[in-house]
Amino acid sequence: MLFAVLSIAIQVLLVVHCIKTGQNTIWIWVIVLLPIAGPLAYIGVVLLPDVFGSRTAQRTARSVKKVLDPNADLRRYENEARVGGNVASLQRYGEELTRQGRYDEAIDQYRKALTGLYEHDPNLMLGIAFAQFGKGDAPGARQTLDDLIRLNPDFTSPQGHLLYARALETEGNAAKALEEYKVLAHSFPGAEAAARYAQLLAAQGQKDDAKKIAQEMMEESRIAPAHYRKAQKEWLDILERIAAR
Repeated sequence: MLFAVLSIAIQVLLVVHCIKTGQNTIWIWVIVLLPIAGPLAYIGVVLLPDVFGSRTAQRTARSVKKVLDPNADLRRYENEARVGGNVASLQRYGEELTRQGRYDEAIDQYRKALTGLYEHDPNLMLGIAFAQFGKGDAPGARQTLDDLIRLNPDFTSPQGHLLYARALETEGNAAKALEEYKVLAHSFPGAEAAARYAQLLAAQGQKDDAKKIAQEMMEESRIAPAHYRKAQKEWLDILERIAAR
């Protein structure tokens, strides 16, 4: 009986805290419907990070919050874009829309931001290209990137360069894509470019060249820090398979 009373008291206090601090209302249901797990989750995700402020706790809290409320960032960025309407807020909103697969809406937000001093902003144009590629418009993405470089010849972006190579490959221009991948293979910050290069080489029947690239990258990865190998596991696995053929 004492445990039940104490449990209810804790739930009430946490619900009050949730309401007063403006937390997402989904927490109220979590606390009420899950008498033990709910309060523990709220304490671990909301209260403890606020108290201790550690990066690990904050990262954990963000991850759990994203699972419980995956659209929280989208709503926040949408509100900022609607209220502020400045370039930075429109760009953040566009990026989140792209992450959520709402590509046409993302393109609309980026285009709204392409005005005045930002008419040819390379980061906004790059955002449009990513959204175009995401929706399956590889020719449109490649054209946007061509325009980006024409209007901003000094702009550099490894991710943008990789996107350009992928767009060329998707369009069926394997020869040009291989040229771009070759440049990226050892300069791109990660193993993705090399993996895509080796895959396309193999698909084009250049299996020896593909194997050579894969072996070189696997040798480099062996002396790389553990966190790099963990982060690049997907692409290193691909390279390892190609190297073993």
